[in-house]
Amino acid sequence: MALDKTFDARTAEPRLYANWEEAGAFRAGANARSGAETFSIMIPPPNVTGVLHMGHAFNNTLQDILTRWHRMQGHDTLWQPGQDHAGIATQMVVERKLAEDQQPSRREMGREAFLKKVWEWKKQSGGTIIEQLKRLGASCDWERNAFTMSGAPNAPEGEEGNFHDAVIKVFVDMYNKGLIYRGKRLVNWDPHFETAISDLEVENIEVDGHMWHFKYPLAGGATYTYVEKDEEGKTLFEEERDYISIATTRPETMLGDGAVAVHPSDARYAPIIGKLCEIPVGPKQHRRLIPIITDDYPDPDFGSGAVKITGAHDFNDYEVAKRGNIPMYNLMDTKGAMRADGRPYAEEAAIAQRIANGEEDFDEAKVAAMNLVPDAYRGMDRFEARKAVVADITAEGLAVMTQAHDPRLGKAAVKPLAPEEGGEERSHELVPLVEAKKIMQPFGDRSKVVIEPMLTDQWFVDTAKIVGPAIDAVRNGDTKILPEQDRKVYFHWLENIEPWCISRQLWWGHQIPVWLGPNKSSFDFSDK
Repeated sequence: MALDKTFDARTAEPRLYANWEEAGAFRAGANARSGAETFSIMIPPPNVTGVLHMGHAFNNTLQDILTRWHRMQGHDTLWQPGQDHAGIATQMVVERKLAEDQQPSRREMGREAFLKKVWEWKKQSGGTIIEQLKRLGASCDWERNAFTMSGAPNAPEGEEGNFHDAVIKVFVDMYNKGLIYRGKRLVNWDPHFETAISDLEVENIEVDGHMWHFKYPLAGGATYTYVEKDEEGKTLFEEERDYISIATTRPETMLGDGAVAVHPSDARYAPIIGKLCEIPVGPKQHRRLIPIITDDYPDPDFGSGAVKITGAHDFNDYEVAKRGNIPMYNLMDTKGAMRADGRPYAEEAAIAQRIANGEEDFDEAKVAAMNLVPDAYRGMDRFEARKAVVADITAEGLAVMTQAHDPRLGKAAVKPLAPEEGGEERSHELVPLVEAKKIMQPFGDRSKVVIEPMLTDQWFVDTAKIVGPAIDAVRNGDTKILPEQDRKVYFHWLENIEPWCISRQLWWGHQIPVWLGPNKSSFDFSDK
């Protein structure tokens, strides 16, 4: 048979690959010697959200080299292929496609119809991915191809695998072992998808931001002597104050403050520890008073050194609130708008004040149901509420003021002209102190919207209970971390690991097999 003058890979590669498949060359155990050692690779399953990229090609080529080498050695070899249902990413892609095709939205068509659309997308996209891997020559055992949503209750014909059953069984097994629990914790909340997301799905990006400085008046018109000193103890500034100054990058969350915290060593605020101060926003007759407490978290050298504690909307504040038994008031709904539910603000504020005064007990459920958003801000988008809160506080004269040429104002600072330049001295001109600062802003890696820390009921894996074997494997040398210095990073991560939020508020994906009982607090489980 004469050879062609040029090699046509486009026709030759599919023909060769088909021959390999027909011969069973990639089946588990193909070419294995009797009693040979085993070798297997579980392919990191690509998401069914489109097509493979260069990273997939590189990574899968490395896997293929290893698999083929072991197979040629006569080892009992398996390269297990599969695709990941990729809940949030796939739901986003399908919703975007519906919008492009001018079809009804997810909510308009309903869950059942939407899931049917997702399965259709999976069939198209998953097939593309498999064909791409075959074009790369990947020697996977395709007879074992798996999909992480196979066997789900709404799966169409051809998706009869057992992944759904396996997920349910493992969930119930881990729950029974005390490794999974339901609890109210602060999570990364994506207002676009209206779901909790993991830390890995958050992109922290440095952006231009602002830090507003506000006055929290002391209760009852109390005053104290505020003194600033240098490192040698020499007095730099002294004045009588009837307020404590706080600095915040998120004024809209002031509505949910439970306390103001200062560092125990900060002598400036020693005279007012334990006193009450007023949150400077909302109807004057219903302003809440909150305690001034000490905690190691505030940095005396950052901002004013005083930090407002809003446990339901900041991860650091959440830890302070837990340590100090401070109520955590949730201010926003699932779309990132200020809550509009619940009783009138006057009633809610009165209850919150009795809690702050120690006159009324509170628990997690009671506080979660309370809406401390003043009526005027209810239903506003969180960023519109920010503007309204800043405007109202400033109009009341409770913004900390500074000279118009203060360099902390950044580009907003006014450069005063000297008399010889035709200007007048402007040192007497005061403006609100709004520092121009670079801040780290969390964004959803899929939605690209600003992530909101939110206190919600979710399901968690108690990771601290399961990392022991991973720590021991490195300590006793069974597993080696290279380079050696990264062992510290590894141990720091696992020894300080946080609970893993495994629940998502999505339509596409595995549903947690839990139903509330008649009293809405106990759980019924099923692994069927």
